[in-house]
Formats: sequence, C-alpha cells, structure tokens
Amino acid sequence: MGKTLHDLNADLHSHSTVSDGTLAPAALVRRAAARGVELFALTDHDEVGGLAEAQAAAREVGLALWPGVEISVSFGDQTAHIVGLGIDADNAELVAGLRRVRGGRRVRAQAMADGLAAVGIAGAFEGALKYVGNPELISRTHFARYLVEAGVCSSTNEVFTRYLVPGKPGYVDHGWARLAEAVRWIVGAGGVAVLAHPARYRLTATEQWALFSEFKEAGGAAIEIAVGAHGADEVRRYAQVAREFAFEGSRGSDFHSPEESNTDLGAAPALPYDVVPVWHRFH
Repeated sequence: MGKTLHDLNADLHSHSTVSDGTLAPAALVRRAAARGVELFALTDHDEVGGLAEAQAAAREVGLALWPGVEISVSFGDQTAHIVGLGIDADNAELVAGLRRVRGGRRVRAQAMADGLAAVGIAGAFEGALKYVGNPELISRTHFARYLVEAGVCSSTNEVFTRYLVPGKPGYVDHGWARLAEAVRWIVGAGGVAVLAHPARYRLTATEQWALFSEFKEAGGAAIEIAVGAHGADEVRRYAQVAREFAFEGSRGSDFHSPEESNTDLGAAPALPYDVVPVWHRFH
C-alpha cells in the first residue's frame, strides 16, 4: 500500500522566540526540516510576527509551511487555545484582535511577580524578562524558566505545578478573546480553526461537551488529536470526539524548546486513519 495523506509527517503546532519558544523562527524551520517534517506550521501565541522569517527559511530548505497562530481564549474560568491554520497574517481584523489579546500581558506579568514576591521569590518579573524575545508576550513559561534558573524548582513542569496554575501564588487570570470571536478572526483571515490539545483543559465531561459544541457552532472545523500532550488513550478519545462532532483531525508537537519539550518536531503520534486530516485543505 502506497503512502496516503494520513502518512504525511505534518507538524501543525509549534512556537518560536516570537512567543514562548527558545528557537528563532528560521532555526525552528530548519530543525523541522532536518527531522523529516513535510508540512509545518508556526503557531506562536497571539502573534504572527515570526511568519515572514519562517516562510523565507521554509523556501530555503524546501519545506511546505502553513502560516498559523495560536489564540488564547477564555472558556468559563479557564484559558483554552484555538490554532488558526492557513491564515492571511495581514488580515486587519485578525491583526487588531491579536494586538488586543496581547495588550494585557505585561500588567498580568507584574501581578504574577507580585504574587511570587509575597511567598519570598523576589525579582521574578526582571528574571522572566531575560527569557522574553517579544516583551508584548511575556508569559508563564518565561517565569518558569527563570524560577528553574534561580534554583527554586528543578524543572519548568514543577514550577507550573507549584506556582503558576489556578490557586497557586504566581497565577493571575487574564481576560483573553472570546472563543467565538477568535474563530471569527481565523475564518475571516481565510484560515481553519482548530481546538488545541483538548486533554489539557481541566473540564468535566459535561463541560468538554459544551466546549466542543460551542466551538463547532462558532465555525470551528478541527481538533488536535495526535499532539504532544496526548498519550494513546487521549488519541483514541479525541478521535471519537472528532467522529461525533464531524471535526477534522490535526497533528502537532506543540514544540517549544529542545531542552523542555517532551515531543520533538515531527514526533507526535500518528493521526488515526478514520479521521479526516485537516491538512487535506493545504494547497
């Protein structure tokens, strides 16, 4: 049997220094190509500023690149993420929406630092800034890297667990985009909206059903199934969700760093054969 569309090594979720990754866009593209990725998407958080560099590098190495973004949205009392693939990065409504979402990050970061200082961890804001490529996008990941450097924790995962999740001293909520408007920005920019890593959200079965339903109603077309954060059980579970809601399936590593990411570029699980791959839309 010959190679099918499902067998394409597509990695449609990754991050560069333009958001919270540690590789510049061009270096990220070169690493993807070296690891056998055949279709790649750079999906920085709430920012499209790295796409031009990534596209130039992709042309140099002969790698097909699908321009993307990952938008932070509020769902209930949680933050969820919507990936946009195949977007026009110059679309005015998308650009304005992303600028608005980014706007409150610095104020939030200062509040996070104040919370950490209250439990004896001083200088976290300045420490986190050392890891920031784009000051508009200072995030929990940058704080986590600083706390590891400072010896407070041994890994970024430990930092999140102890300090940066709801109920812990360094967590501060933020008013992100609404789910429906994020989907509207993506679709209006000619893209396809993909619900990112659904297993990561702390939701009951009823709340998950509500998330999938609201996403579908808003115009969402796909969910990430074969993604770095999902084990075999999650791949099976969300493949079933895709069948129930008629979603297409996406695949990606959610790669941030050679040192921190559990899944390297191109190494996400395979997408089940009975789910339509979202990359059938790529031309």
